[in-house]
Amino acid sequence: MFPYIILLLIGLSLADGMKSSIIGGKEAIPHSRPYMASILRSKYHTCGGMLIRQDYVLTAAHCLNRSDFTNRDHFEVVLGAHNINKVEGGQQRIPVRKFIRHPMFEQNNKKDYSYDIMLLKLKKKARLNAFVKVMPLPKKNEKTPVNIKCSIAGWGSKNPHEIERSDVMQEVSLKLQNNSECKKMWQQYFNSERMICSASDGKHAFCKGDSGSPLICKTIPQGIASYTIDNDCTNTTYPQIYVKISYFIPWIKKKMKMNE
Repeated sequence: MFPYIILLLIGLSLADGMKSSIIGGKEAIPHSRPYMASILRSKYHTCGGMLIRQDYVLTAAHCLNRSDFTNRDHFEVVLGAHNINKVEGGQQRIPVRKFIRHPMFEQNNKKDYSYDIMLLKLKKKARLNAFVKVMPLPKKNEKTPVNIKCSIAGWGSKNPHEIERSDVMQEVSLKLQNNSECKKMWQQYFNSERMICSASDGKHAFCKGDSGSPLICKTIPQGIASYTIDNDCTNTTYPQIYVKISYFIPWIKKKMKMNE
């Protein structure tokens, strides 16, 4: 019964995963995170991401549905933004040229969220300045620190019961959880090689609106927000899950080189 319940919870969560957001945070200092990207679908904020090269944004694979492969024109990335509902001087809006989703994420109509990672190739290079900067990636298989304070930011709703997003970037501090605790709670749905997790204190969490946003620990991007329990983002029992960026460094570098 227990695995079935967890599967049901994951299914509910991931079906609504593209609406994740920040809970219990505060407004970020404007342009203090110049690597942050807002991914728009039909001009509406869908997911977060980060600029890792002038022409590439890293985000979560589940931010894209199969039907989106033929609708690239519906997607653009906003860089240099604080208030995404205003035309700010530092903003750059760049259409997406190509989606590069990890091939192991979806096989035979089944999704493996331990591969929940995707690159967005932009139609033109971003202009780097005080508002827009590239975030350096961690080293391959870099050891992730444990029980330290990390942070995540985005434009999702500030209340788990609201669907309206925040116009301004919000940020929140979270504490990394031991992999053993993640495995204990999520069992076979947590892969310690490709995932990390953060514990929720019942007040601070990501939820509806910020899938794909990076989890930053000591200035290093360690994870990509992937999933949590649907309708209970501040659940104190089940850790929140991220894809471990350092595991995918070879894949990221290979794909960027192939698509130059």
